[in-house]
Amino acid sequence: MYDLPAEITVEADGPLRVITLNRPEALNAVNDALHTGLARLWPQLNEDHQARAAVLTGAGTAFSAGGDFAYLAELGGDAALRAKTIAHGRDLVLGMVRTRVPVIAAVNGPAVGLGCSLVALSDVAYIAETAYLKDPHVQVGLVAADGGPLTWPLHTSLLLAKEYALTGAKISAERAREMGLVNHVVADPLAEALACAKRVAELPRQAVESTKRMLNLHLERAVLATLDYANIAEDLTFQSADFHATIAKLTAKRS
Repeated sequence: MYDLPAEITVEADGPLRVITLNRPEALNAVNDALHTGLARLWPQLNEDHQARAAVLTGAGTAFSAGGDFAYLAELGGDAALRAKTIAHGRDLVLGMVRTRVPVIAAVNGPAVGLGCSLVALSDVAYIAETAYLKDPHVQVGLVAADGGPLTWPLHTSLLLAKEYALTGAKISAERAREMGLVNHVVADPLAEALACAKRVAELPRQAVESTKRMLNLHLERAVLATLDYANIAEDLTFQSADFHATIAKLTAKRS
């Protein structure tokens, strides 16, 4: 119903919008089309005046496996694509922070890299018992310009944010709940997220949207304080020898 690539679907259920990352054959790993679509999604959701709440989930067994290795390798060697992608990453983050529609994440499987960031930028998050969060940007030689480190310090302690951003370690569902990175660990995150979105959609609209905006002003200020530096640093790390060597090894393992 929106002008988006096939890698993202949006379905209407009355005032609810169900947004699905739709590359199940690749565990919803982020390629150029999916990344571009995510940048274009939030302004369209914001302008959908019938939308009162949205659920964000992944098709198949994963929420998102993070960056597609072939796409990452392409970004390392194509300056124009890299500039576009970094600009889209900025649009994605600010668009999600500023959208008036409450976004409920249904984390049905692993949420890695940008997938982890989408969870952090959501308003409420339900996660499956077997799912996990992980931000491996540093492990592949990158700065996470649109990653967990932008927002994690508002969700959890700075020490814990540093631990998981600097090591790229997995965060189990229960550990994520303990840290404040998700709200609930459940057997069926999509059903729970839909129920939560329905409750939100039935509340007075102006009160809901203004309350979300008031809370997200804290998030927006934190993001704007670091985003310019993060974008520059990410661009430099895409060109680093460490990044190219790591991606070459990972790509070789997959072939």
